[in-house]
Amino acid sequence: MMQSSPLNLRRTVVLLGRLFLGATFVYAAYSKILHPTFILHPWFAFKFAVQANLANFAGEVETFKFVSTANAALLAHTLPFIELVLGLLLLIGWRVRYWLTGVSLLLVVFLSVLTRAYLLHLDIKDCGCFATPEPLNGMTLVRDSVFLAAALLCTYFAFVEARKPHPWTAPSQNAASGIPD
Repeated sequence: MMQSSPLNLRRTVVLLGRLFLGATFVYAAYSKILHPTFILHPWFAFKFAVQANLANFAGEVETFKFVSTANAALLAHTLPFIELVLGLLLLIGWRVRYWLTGVSLLLVVFLSVLTRAYLLHLDIKDCGCFATPEPLNGMTLVRDSVFLAAALLCTYFAFVEARKPHPWTAPSQNAASGIPD
């Protein structure tokens, strides 16, 4: 007899976790690329708004003092698009365990940089995480630690579930014993 649903606790955690992390990453990318100067008409104004937002984000990256100005600009112009792609791939659900691994690694880097800046008592008025200016404090570290814990748990569960046959495609016990379903 086949199970009525392929969902178990691990699959449910991976599903909810990937939707939560994917939506968070898409929002974070949106807030760095378009928000708060979202202008669609005319096209050059839209392009200027994106360039202005990425330039503002480059300034926020520079305040962490871990890369040079040129590298901060490069990082600020690529990181939001990496976040967007990872978020969309998690929302789509294709090859989830690989994208969860990428998100986990990115969150480890984020948390490391934030922890370093916090321990060095750098005066950071806006951590650059989302659209709202948020100073770097202990709650920022706790929030990112929760994101990292969720990503690591989902990654672990995704790899565990990938090793097992899917309930709908697994041969039943009756088929192994020769009894028809």
